Amino acid sequence: MTTRMKALLSAVFCAACLMMGTVIGSAGLSLSDTLSILGYRLFGFALPEHISNVAVSILWTIRLPRVVAAFLVGAALSVSGAVMQSVLRNPLASSYTLGVSSGASLATAAVILSGFALPFFPSLTRPAAGFIGGIATVFLAMGLAVRFDRNMENVTIILTGMVLGLFVNAFLTILTSLSGDHLRLLVFWQMGSFGDMKWRACGIVGAALVVCLALLTGFSREMDLMTFGEEQALSAGVELKRVKTVLLLLSTLLTGAAVSFAGIIGFADLIVPHVTRRLFGSRHRVALPMNALLGGGFMVLADLIARTVMSPRELPVGAITALVGAPFFAWIYFRRRGGARHD
Repeated sequence: MTTRMKALLSAVFCAACLMMGTVIGSAGLSLSDTLSILGYRLFGFALPEHISNVAVSILWTIRLPRVVAAFLVGAALSVSGAVMQSVLRNPLASSYTLGVSSGASLATAAVILSGFALPFFPSLTRPAAGFIGGIATVFLAMGLAVRFDRNMENVTIILTGMVLGLFVNAFLTILTSLSGDHLRLLVFWQMGSFGDMKWRACGIVGAALVVCLALLTGFSREMDLMTFGEEQALSAGVELKRVKTVLLLLSTLLTGAAVSFAGIIGFADLIVPHVTRRLFGSRHRVALPMNALLGGGFMVLADLIARTVMSPRELPVGAITALVGAPFFAWIYFRRRGGARHD
Protein backbone atom coordinates (compact mmCIF):
# COMPACT_ATOMS: atom_id res chain seq x y z
CA MET A 1 0.00 0.00 0.00
CA THR A 2 1.36 3.41 -0.95
CA THR A 3 2.06 6.18 1.54
CA ARG A 4 -0.62 8.33 -0.08
CA MET A 5 -3.23 5.61 0.40
CA LYS A 6 -2.20 5.12 4.03
CA ALA A 7 -2.49 8.86 4.62
CA LEU A 8 -5.95 8.88 3.02
CA LEU A 9 -7.12 5.99 5.21
CA SER A 10 -5.70 7.76 8.27
CA ALA A 11 -7.65 10.89 7.37
CA VAL A 12 -10.82 8.80 6.98
CA PHE A 13 -10.19 7.21 10.40
CA CYS A 14 -9.71 10.66 11.95
CA ALA A 15 -12.87 12.03 10.30
CA ALA A 16 -14.86 9.01 11.51
CA CYS A 17 -13.61 9.52 15.07
CA LEU A 18 -14.51 13.21 14.98
CA MET A 19 -17.96 12.43 13.59
CA MET A 20 -18.67 9.76 16.23
CA GLY A 21 -17.38 11.99 19.00
CA THR A 22 -19.67 14.81 17.87
CA VAL A 23 -22.82 12.79 17.23
CA ILE A 24 -22.72 10.19 20.01
CA GLY A 25 -23.58 11.32 23.53
CA SER A 26 -26.20 11.39 26.28
CA ALA A 27 -28.21 13.89 24.23
CA GLY A 28 -28.69 12.03 20.96
CA LEU A 29 -28.17 14.17 17.85
CA SER A 30 -28.40 12.79 14.35
CA LEU A 31 -25.70 13.54 11.80
CA SER A 32 -28.09 15.73 9.80
CA ASP A 33 -29.04 17.72 12.91
CA THR A 34 -25.39 18.14 13.80
CA LEU A 35 -24.57 19.45 10.32
CA SER A 36 -27.57 21.80 10.47
CA ILE A 37 -26.41 23.24 13.79
CA LEU A 38 -22.87 23.69 12.48
CA GLY A 39 -24.20 25.45 9.40
CA TYR A 40 -26.35 27.68 11.61
CA ARG A 41 -23.46 28.62 13.95
CA LEU A 42 -20.71 28.93 11.35
CA PHE A 43 -22.45 30.30 8.28
CA GLY A 44 -25.77 31.66 9.53
CA PHE A 45 -27.92 29.10 7.71
CA ALA A 46 -31.54 28.73 8.77
CA LEU A 47 -32.08 26.30 11.62
CA PRO A 48 -34.73 23.58 11.11
CA GLU A 49 -37.76 24.05 13.37
CA HIS A 50 -37.44 20.65 15.07
CA ILE A 51 -33.99 21.55 16.49
CA SER A 52 -34.28 23.32 19.84
CA ASN A 53 -31.99 25.97 21.27
CA VAL A 54 -31.03 23.49 23.97
CA ALA A 55 -29.67 21.09 21.34
CA VAL A 56 -27.71 23.94 19.76
CA SER A 57 -26.25 24.88 23.13
CA ILE A 58 -25.31 21.28 23.98
CA LEU A 59 -23.49 20.77 20.70
CA TRP A 60 -21.80 24.16 20.37
CA THR A 61 -20.83 24.93 23.97
CA ILE A 62 -20.29 21.48 25.49
CA ARG A 63 -19.76 18.61 23.08
CA LEU A 64 -17.95 20.22 20.15
CA PRO A 65 -15.32 22.06 22.27
CA ARG A 66 -14.70 18.77 24.05
CA VAL A 67 -14.18 16.84 20.81
CA VAL A 68 -11.94 19.54 19.31
CA ALA A 69 -9.90 19.75 22.53
CA ALA A 70 -9.47 15.97 22.63
CA PHE A 71 -8.21 15.99 19.05
CA LEU A 72 -5.76 18.86 19.66
CA VAL A 73 -4.44 17.39 22.92
CA GLY A 74 -3.99 13.97 21.35
CA ALA A 75 -2.17 15.53 18.40
CA ALA A 76 0.09 17.61 20.67
CA LEU A 77 1.02 14.67 22.89
CA SER A 78 1.68 12.36 19.94
CA VAL A 79 3.94 14.85 18.16
CA SER A 80 5.77 15.53 21.42
CA GLY A 81 6.32 11.82 22.00
CA ALA A 82 7.58 11.30 18.43
CA VAL A 83 10.15 14.08 18.87
CA MET A 84 11.38 12.78 22.22
CA GLN A 85 11.73 9.27 20.84
CA SER A 86 13.76 10.68 17.97
CA VAL A 87 16.02 12.78 20.19
CA LEU A 88 16.71 9.93 22.62
CA ARG A 89 16.60 7.21 19.95
CA ASN A 90 14.39 5.05 22.13
CA PRO A 91 10.79 3.96 21.41
CA LEU A 92 10.07 3.94 25.18
CA ALA A 93 10.74 7.66 25.54
CA SER A 94 7.78 9.99 25.91
CA SER A 95 6.63 13.00 27.89
CA TYR A 96 4.88 10.64 30.29
CA THR A 97 7.81 8.29 30.92
CA LEU A 98 10.31 11.17 31.21
CA GLY A 99 8.25 12.89 33.90
CA VAL A 100 7.41 15.93 31.78
CA SER A 101 3.68 15.43 32.27
CA SER A 102 4.16 15.14 36.05
CA GLY A 103 6.20 18.34 36.24
CA ALA A 104 3.72 20.23 34.08
CA SER A 105 0.76 19.03 36.15
CA LEU A 106 2.44 19.98 39.45
CA ALA A 107 3.12 23.52 38.25
CA THR A 108 -0.41 23.84 36.85
CA ALA A 109 -1.98 22.53 40.06
CA ALA A 110 0.02 25.08 42.06
CA VAL A 111 -1.31 27.85 39.82
CA ILE A 112 -4.90 26.60 40.15
CA LEU A 113 -4.72 26.47 43.95
CA SER A 114 -2.91 29.79 44.36
CA GLY A 115 -5.24 31.66 42.02
CA PHE A 116 -2.25 33.30 40.33
CA ALA A 117 -2.80 34.75 36.86
CA LEU A 118 -0.51 36.54 34.42
CA PRO A 119 -1.30 40.27 34.52
CA PHE A 120 -1.96 40.90 30.81
CA PHE A 121 -2.63 37.38 29.49
CA PRO A 122 -4.48 35.47 32.22
CA SER A 123 -5.63 32.76 29.80
CA LEU A 124 -1.99 31.83 29.18
CA THR A 125 -1.24 31.24 32.86
CA ARG A 126 -1.89 27.49 32.80
CA PRO A 127 0.10 26.76 29.61
CA ALA A 128 3.01 28.89 30.85
CA ALA A 129 3.04 27.06 34.17
CA GLY A 130 2.83 23.71 32.41
CA PHE A 131 5.74 24.59 30.13
CA ILE A 132 7.94 25.82 33.00
CA GLY A 133 7.17 22.78 35.13
CA GLY A 134 7.74 20.40 32.23
CA ILE A 135 11.01 21.90 31.06
CA ALA A 136 12.32 22.05 34.64
CA THR A 137 11.62 18.33 35.01
CA VAL A 138 13.36 17.51 31.71
CA PHE A 139 16.55 19.40 32.54
CA LEU A 140 16.56 18.07 36.11
CA ALA A 141 16.25 14.52 34.79
CA MET A 142 19.08 15.06 32.33
CA GLY A 143 21.22 16.68 35.02
CA LEU A 144 20.71 13.72 37.33
CA ALA A 145 21.38 11.31 34.47
CA VAL A 146 24.77 12.94 33.88
CA ARG A 147 25.73 12.35 37.50
CA PHE A 148 24.72 8.69 37.32
CA ASP A 149 26.11 8.03 33.85
CA ARG A 150 28.66 10.34 32.24
CA ASN A 151 27.89 8.90 28.83
CA MET A 152 24.21 9.81 29.30
CA GLU A 153 22.89 6.59 27.87
CA ASN A 154 19.31 6.96 26.69
CA VAL A 155 18.11 4.18 29.02
CA THR A 156 19.62 6.06 31.97
CA ILE A 157 17.79 9.25 31.00
CA ILE A 158 14.48 7.41 30.67
CA LEU A 159 14.80 5.56 34.00
CA THR A 160 15.84 8.79 35.73
CA GLY A 161 12.83 10.57 34.23
CA MET A 162 10.48 7.83 35.40
CA VAL A 163 11.84 7.92 38.96
CA LEU A 164 11.73 11.72 39.00
CA GLY A 165 8.16 11.59 37.70
CA LEU A 166 7.15 9.37 40.61
CA PHE A 167 8.85 11.79 43.01
CA VAL A 168 7.03 14.78 41.51
CA ASN A 169 3.75 12.87 41.62
CA ALA A 170 4.25 12.43 45.37
CA PHE A 171 4.40 16.21 45.78
CA LEU A 172 1.34 16.55 43.57
CA THR A 173 -0.55 14.06 45.76
CA ILE A 174 0.38 16.02 48.90
CA LEU A 175 -0.68 19.27 47.26
CA THR A 176 -3.97 17.71 46.20
CA SER A 177 -4.70 16.36 49.67
CA LEU A 178 -4.30 19.89 51.07
CA SER A 179 -6.44 21.51 48.40
CA GLY A 180 -9.67 21.58 50.41
CA ASP A 181 -12.54 22.75 48.20
CA HIS A 182 -10.52 22.03 45.06
CA LEU A 183 -9.93 18.37 45.97
CA ARG A 184 -12.52 16.82 43.67
CA LEU A 185 -11.59 19.08 40.77
CA LEU A 186 -7.86 18.33 41.03
CA VAL A 187 -8.29 14.60 41.50
CA PHE A 188 -10.40 14.23 38.38
CA TRP A 189 -8.22 16.64 36.41
CA GLN A 190 -5.06 14.65 37.27
CA MET A 191 -6.56 11.52 35.73
CA GLY A 192 -7.30 13.35 32.48
CA SER A 193 -10.58 14.93 31.47
CA PHE A 194 -12.04 17.07 28.70
CA GLY A 195 -15.30 17.73 30.53
CA ASP A 196 -14.70 21.43 31.22
CA MET A 197 -13.10 22.39 27.93
CA LYS A 198 -14.00 25.74 26.41
CA TRP A 199 -13.27 27.27 23.03
CA ARG A 200 -10.56 29.49 24.50
CA ALA A 201 -8.61 26.45 25.69
CA CYS A 202 -8.98 24.90 22.23
CA GLY A 203 -7.56 28.07 20.70
CA ILE A 204 -4.52 28.09 22.98
CA VAL A 205 -3.68 24.40 22.50
CA GLY A 206 -4.37 24.69 18.77
CA ALA A 207 -2.04 27.69 18.40
CA ALA A 208 0.73 25.88 20.28
CA LEU A 209 0.24 22.81 18.08
CA VAL A 210 0.35 24.71 14.78
CA VAL A 211 3.42 26.79 15.71
CA CYS A 212 5.40 23.91 17.23
CA LEU A 213 4.50 21.48 14.44
CA ALA A 214 5.64 23.99 11.81
CA LEU A 215 8.94 24.59 13.64
CA LEU A 216 9.53 20.89 14.28
CA THR A 217 8.89 20.04 10.63
CA GLY A 218 11.71 22.46 9.81
CA PHE A 219 14.04 20.18 11.77
CA SER A 220 12.95 17.05 9.89
CA ARG A 221 16.34 16.58 8.23
CA GLU A 222 18.20 16.86 11.53
CA MET A 223 15.88 14.37 13.24
CA ASP A 224 16.23 11.96 10.31
CA LEU A 225 20.00 12.08 10.66
CA MET A 226 19.85 11.69 14.45
CA THR A 227 17.98 8.40 14.08
CA PHE A 228 21.16 6.92 12.56
CA GLY A 229 23.27 7.95 15.56
CA GLU A 230 24.92 11.05 16.93
CA GLU A 231 28.23 10.45 15.14
CA GLN A 232 26.54 10.33 11.74
CA ALA A 233 24.55 13.46 12.59
CA LEU A 234 27.70 15.32 13.64
CA SER A 235 29.55 14.28 10.50
CA ALA A 236 26.61 15.64 8.47
CA GLY A 237 26.97 19.04 10.13
CA VAL A 238 24.14 18.85 12.70
CA GLU A 239 24.70 21.05 15.76
CA LEU A 240 23.54 18.39 18.18
CA LYS A 241 23.48 20.41 21.39
CA ARG A 242 21.50 23.29 19.89
CA VAL A 243 19.14 21.05 17.94
CA LYS A 244 18.45 18.78 20.91
CA THR A 245 17.73 21.77 23.14
CA VAL A 246 15.32 23.33 20.64
CA LEU A 247 13.55 20.01 20.03
CA LEU A 248 13.15 19.33 23.75
CA LEU A 249 11.84 22.86 24.34
CA LEU A 250 9.25 22.59 21.56
CA SER A 251 8.10 19.12 22.59
CA THR A 252 7.84 20.23 26.21
CA LEU A 253 5.79 23.26 25.17
CA LEU A 254 3.34 20.92 23.42
CA THR A 255 3.10 18.69 26.50
CA GLY A 256 2.74 21.64 28.86
CA ALA A 257 -0.09 23.17 26.82
CA ALA A 258 -1.92 19.82 26.65
CA VAL A 259 -1.47 18.85 30.31
CA SER A 260 -2.34 22.30 31.66
CA PHE A 261 -5.91 21.97 30.37
CA ALA A 262 -6.54 18.23 30.11
CA GLY A 263 -4.50 16.85 33.00
CA ILE A 264 -2.21 13.84 32.90
CA ILE A 265 -3.07 11.52 30.02
CA GLY A 266 -0.39 8.88 29.73
CA PHE A 267 0.77 6.57 26.96
CA ALA A 268 -0.83 8.43 24.03
CA ASP A 269 2.60 9.89 23.30
CA LEU A 270 4.05 6.37 23.37
CA ILE A 271 1.51 4.36 21.38
CA VAL A 272 0.80 6.66 18.44
CA PRO A 273 4.44 7.45 17.43
CA HIS A 274 5.22 3.73 17.40
CA VAL A 275 2.19 2.93 15.22
CA THR A 276 2.97 5.86 12.92
CA ARG A 277 6.54 4.68 12.36
CA ARG A 278 5.22 1.24 11.44
CA LEU A 279 2.80 2.73 8.92
CA PHE A 280 4.78 5.62 7.43
CA GLY A 281 8.42 4.95 8.26
CA SER A 282 10.82 7.24 10.09
CA ARG A 283 10.94 10.24 7.70
CA HIS A 284 9.85 13.03 10.03
CA ARG A 285 8.48 15.31 7.32
CA VAL A 286 5.76 12.70 6.82
CA ALA A 287 5.70 11.15 10.31
CA LEU A 288 5.14 14.35 12.31
CA PRO A 289 1.87 15.47 10.63
CA MET A 290 0.64 11.87 10.57
CA ASN A 291 1.35 11.62 14.30
CA ALA A 292 -0.82 14.68 14.81
CA LEU A 293 -3.62 13.20 12.71
CA LEU A 294 -3.60 9.71 14.25
CA GLY A 295 -2.98 11.02 17.76
CA GLY A 296 -5.96 13.35 17.52
CA GLY A 297 -8.24 10.57 16.27
CA PHE A 298 -7.01 8.18 18.97
CA MET A 299 -7.71 10.70 21.75
CA VAL A 300 -11.20 11.51 20.45
CA LEU A 301 -11.96 7.78 20.41
CA ALA A 302 -10.58 7.33 23.95
CA ASP A 303 -12.66 10.25 25.22
CA LEU A 304 -15.77 8.85 23.51
CA ILE A 305 -15.27 5.53 25.32
CA ALA A 306 -14.63 7.33 28.61
CA ARG A 307 -17.92 9.25 28.51
CA THR A 308 -20.20 6.58 27.05
CA VAL A 309 -19.12 3.17 28.35
CA MET A 310 -20.66 3.81 31.80
CA SER A 311 -23.02 6.65 30.88
CA PRO A 312 -24.24 8.79 32.60
CA ARG A 313 -21.10 8.37 34.73
CA GLU A 314 -17.82 9.42 33.13
CA LEU A 315 -14.46 7.66 33.35
CA PRO A 316 -11.12 9.51 33.29
CA VAL A 317 -9.58 9.54 29.83
CA GLY A 318 -6.20 8.72 31.37
CA ALA A 319 -7.62 5.41 32.60
CA ILE A 320 -8.69 4.44 29.07
CA THR A 321 -5.33 5.28 27.51
CA ALA A 322 -3.50 3.48 30.34
CA LEU A 323 -5.52 0.30 29.78
CA VAL A 324 -4.22 0.28 26.21
CA GLY A 325 -0.82 1.85 26.83
CA ALA A 326 0.53 -0.17 29.76
CA PRO A 327 0.41 -3.55 27.93
CA PHE A 328 1.76 -1.79 24.83
CA PHE A 329 4.69 -0.40 26.84
CA ALA A 330 5.47 -3.86 28.23
CA TRP A 331 5.24 -5.40 24.76
CA ILE A 332 7.75 -2.91 23.29
CA TYR A 333 10.14 -3.34 26.22
CA PHE A 334 10.22 -7.14 26.24
CA ARG A 335 10.28 -7.30 22.45
CA ARG A 336 13.39 -5.10 22.45
CA ARG A 337 15.03 -7.24 25.12
CA GLY A 338 14.21 -10.38 23.17
CA GLY A 339 15.74 -8.89 20.04
CA ALA A 340 18.86 -7.86 21.96
CA ARG A 341 19.34 -11.44 23.26
CA HIS A 342 19.09 -12.89 19.75
CA ASP A 343 21.73 -10.43 18.57
